Amino acid sequence: MARILMTAYAANPYKGSEDGSGWNIIRHVAEHVDVVAITRENNRPHIEQFMAENRIPSTPGRQLHFEYFDLPYWMRFWKKGGRGAMLYHYLWHFGVVFFILKKGIRFDIAHHLNFHNDWTPSFLWLLGKPLVWGPIGHHHKIPSEFLKPYGFKAWLNDRILWWLKKAFWTLDPFLKITKWTSGKILCMNSSVDEVLHVPAEKHVLIPPTATEEPPQLNIETDDFRVISVGRFVPLKGFDVTVRAFARFYHRQPAVVQRKLKLTLIGKGPEEQRLRRMIKEEQLPDGVVEIIPWIERSELPKYYASSKAFFFPSHEGAGMVVVEALSYGLPVVCFNNYGPGEFTDDGCAIRVNYDSYEACLDRFAEGLERLLYDEKFRKSMGENARKRYRNLYTYEAKAIQIVEVYGAVKSGMLEQSQNVSWGTA
Repeated sequence: MARILMTAYAANPYKGSEDGSGWNIIRHVAEHVDVVAITRENNRPHIEQFMAENRIPSTPGRQLHFEYFDLPYWMRFWKKGGRGAMLYHYLWHFGVVFFILKKGIRFDIAHHLNFHNDWTPSFLWLLGKPLVWGPIGHHHKIPSEFLKPYGFKAWLNDRILWWLKKAFWTLDPFLKITKWTSGKILCMNSSVDEVLHVPAEKHVLIPPTATEEPPQLNIETDDFRVISVGRFVPLKGFDVTVRAFARFYHRQPAVVQRKLKLTLIGKGPEEQRLRRMIKEEQLPDGVVEIIPWIERSELPKYYASSKAFFFPSHEGAGMVVVEALSYGLPVVCFNNYGPGEFTDDGCAIRVNYDSYEACLDRFAEGLERLLYDEKFRKSMGENARKRYRNLYTYEAKAIQIVEVYGAVKSGMLEQSQNVSWGTA
């Protein structure tokens, strides 16, 4: 098998979301092929600590080696946290090409792994080797009615980002070259093709994320706890979470209300707005619990003590949905290109977009059915676990990616044979 060069801007074994996904894809793919992975310098101490404390299998043809790269300080001093992150990400992927050339790294196939968006290009095509791009995803605009709770500024920010992405799709020549030169393009959802018009022979629909097999804790509780995890930003739809849960809560008799709980795990700029919504919805103290980001090792007990995962996000991704499936939790979400495509009717209650008020009603009704129909809830939980095991383990995803490398390598051989036949 060929030696793979993977560039992963985000890769950290101690984090979730994009960082955790980057690390785990690299690690599991390296169980099948030789991998040289390049990530940012700030990930070095975490990766080296993990590799020192954990045995990573290594055999000839299945080895993992890391390199670390960042732009010089004068090209990144202006980057502070999330500010300037996307511009720096763009520049990092340009600069890493020259790092690879300087280091003289040898490889057969290049794989541009993350970030998972469809509007910033790869520059690995400059190296003249076959390229795999993705998984890449796509976020649609947030429907205007679902931005009203956050004010005009949130609407404007969302639309500016949308116009910026449209500018890249239309004007950035490097994005067009990336699409043209990629041997395979891994797409996280069906909406990617609507924007990039990926040729059929290059298009590979791949599960958007994966997660490790979680510990299955048995925590018995009489509470009907609904859990949601994510950043408190308009994209994640936590306003819908709070308001739909409140509608569900107030429809129940007092004896039932006493066992209804909502747990929100996360942090973000909209936290105070959500706390005000909780009061406006007249949810009593103790019904809603907001927990800041916690260590991943603490998450299992929260999932295990919950009956449903409520995630009305508007995004085209939503990695926490797969995590919820792995714990056997029914999912309640929008029927969209993100969580709506990650799930099916066997493991999720998916609500089609409608008016804001109508969606709150549909979500409240979904929660109510999960509360009163235990057989239905348990069936959905069992289906959630099956869907996770069939589609969303890192091993399954690694095998699919390695098969893509095999297809790309076959294409290389065919091209080589065609050249030979043509010159004979």
